[in-house]
Amino acid sequence: MPGPVLVVDNDTVTRRVLMQALASAGLEHVAVASGSEALEQIDRVSPSLVLLDPVMSAPDGYELLRIVRSRPTTRDLPVVVLTAPQADEEVWRAFDAGADDFVAKPFNPGELIARIRGQLRLRGIVEALAKKEQDARLLLELTQALASNLDFRGILFTVVQRIAEVAKVDRVSIVLVRETGDVGYVVAASDDEQLRDLPIDLAKYPEIQQVLSSCEPLVIPDVATHPLLEIARHEGHKSDFSSLAILPILYERRPMGVLFLRAKHTFTFGERELALCSTVANAMAIALRNARVMQSLRDQTQQVTVARFEAERRLRTLQRYADFFESAADGIVVIDADGHLLFSNPRARAISGYSEIDLRGRRVGDVFATEDARLAHDLRQAFSRGRYPQNVDVRIKRKSGDIAILSVNFNSVLREEGVVLCTFRDVTAERGVEHELHKTRDFLQRVIDSSVDAIVSADLRGRILLANPAAEKIYGFPVAELIGRDVRLLYPDGVAEDVMRRIRAGGGRVEGLQTEVLDDRKNRIPVLLSAALLYEDAAAIGSVGIFTDLREKMRMEQRLAQAQEQILAQERQAIVAELAGAAAHELNQPLTSVIGYAELLKRRLEGDAARYSAAEIIFNEAERMAEIVRKIGKITKYETKSYVGRARILDLDRSAPTSGPVVVGDVAASTVTTKERGV
Repeated sequence: MPGPVLVVDNDTVTRRVLMQALASAGLEHVAVASGSEALEQIDRVSPSLVLLDPVMSAPDGYELLRIVRSRPTTRDLPVVVLTAPQADEEVWRAFDAGADDFVAKPFNPGELIARIRGQLRLRGIVEALAKKEQDARLLLELTQALASNLDFRGILFTVVQRIAEVAKVDRVSIVLVRETGDVGYVVAASDDEQLRDLPIDLAKYPEIQQVLSSCEPLVIPDVATHPLLEIARHEGHKSDFSSLAILPILYERRPMGVLFLRAKHTFTFGERELALCSTVANAMAIALRNARVMQSLRDQTQQVTVARFEAERRLRTLQRYADFFESAADGIVVIDADGHLLFSNPRARAISGYSEIDLRGRRVGDVFATEDARLAHDLRQAFSRGRYPQNVDVRIKRKSGDIAILSVNFNSVLREEGVVLCTFRDVTAERGVEHELHKTRDFLQRVIDSSVDAIVSADLRGRILLANPAAEKIYGFPVAELIGRDVRLLYPDGVAEDVMRRIRAGGGRVEGLQTEVLDDRKNRIPVLLSAALLYEDAAAIGSVGIFTDLREKMRMEQRLAQAQEQILAQERQAIVAELAGAAAHELNQPLTSVIGYAELLKRRLEGDAARYSAAEIIFNEAERMAEIVRKIGKITKYETKSYVGRARILDLDRSAPTSGPVVVGDVAASTVTTKERGV
């Protein structure tokens, strides 16, 4: 178990705040107020990290750092120094004394915990690599021994003795079996160098029998309670050991024996120890069975050595850039050629919602959303061809089940064959906004396209950027040909400039301006224009105009004027006809009397030539007047003729029909009636 965080600060308040921050983060801690107490606690609790204020009484923090770095047991102990703000000299002095990191006071608890976790994580990596190096050295030692030592017994004893030291158990034995038979032979034991070929009855060792039959390792944490050993306990067989681990020694998948590890106290066998023992067991099987395979062991040793050096090189690289990766604002993951996740920084885990354990060893495609499942395969194919896509939108399924959209960049890692570095950021909100903007844009585009009025937008140079189908109907050009055309070519000479002057004079807009535009045949089209300048950050960037085609409106107005003129003429004719009828009716009676009396005078004055002539004139003029009255009564339309100068009078001959019924009383008929009466 890793030790606690050791807080060394002589200021009570600061020490308490640090302890609270560590407690809130769930980090075990121990706090002291002086350097001497810190040295005692380091020996007592073996802390995983020291959080140190260098300014305190002797020994001060700098001296404590030098002591820690001078001891072999604490040489690699991470130390984070707390410094005053703007204390650059203290920072450099602390680093010179051996500090790993620093945090300026007053500190941010989140930053402090992040730096502590980063140092602990880095130390974990260093320790893990150190253990791997130790295991590699052990494997190298044992495989070299198996390859070079002719004393086979000595080889086996050396192997079990070294395994016992590394695994920290009380006894390690090698039990070999023949292909048939119930007897096994203990050929080597770590606690007895003289033991040779001790036969044992396998019936009394059900744990060995199970491993030989299953060819799988078996771990028994507690001999006293494990059900497999129930029969042995019932028969009175007592064991001096509390915990067991048995690993098969296999050659070509056939068991040759087992590697038997036993501890007198309750012991937890770690994955590292079991993996190491399994590797050794395999190496022994190869050594026992075939000298030819020893060459393969040498190759494996070389690979292990190369892997160790490669791991050390990677560690140095990671140590140099670990803080950068840990502090990056973007998510960073490293994957191998098969898509397995090798590394993830805190931001990557925060975005995905998965922990480091959740992501370790998983394929990157496992976190892709269902609709992007094929994308993981396509990316691996691209990597294999040396192509690393940029700005790829990937939908992932967070641990909470939510879908997130990431913008991902892929790059190869220099000097790392088949390793790909992925950086990404969460663009879920941005893509949502973009989707809404696309919907709004499409809606506005549909509104523009559906408008019955032509809409044309141009930049300040007059180049048309947008036109709708209604513009195509007015100008006669397809929309595709309108785009990019100079808007001035759509107006008669000088009109475009006049419109722009009016827009600027109107404060950036003009409304209801009647003007003309040109179609594709240079015909003038009357339009009603409303236009305005477009602004971006208070600067004009273009203009937009809405054109209403007035041709149909003007045709309708012309037809309406003609209809109104016709109605007015009809009304005028009706009035004239009514007036004529009334006048004819009123004049008819007196004319009848005049004609009658004129006729009477003519009869009585037939012998008086002079008077008869006067009566004849009266009669004829009355007859003429009666004819005029008849025409007035027959008026059905209004027709005029020139009179004096420019004056015009009613043309009775054209206004009254030559035939047809009499509208009012007929004067001639009245005259006849008078004659018949003999007046």
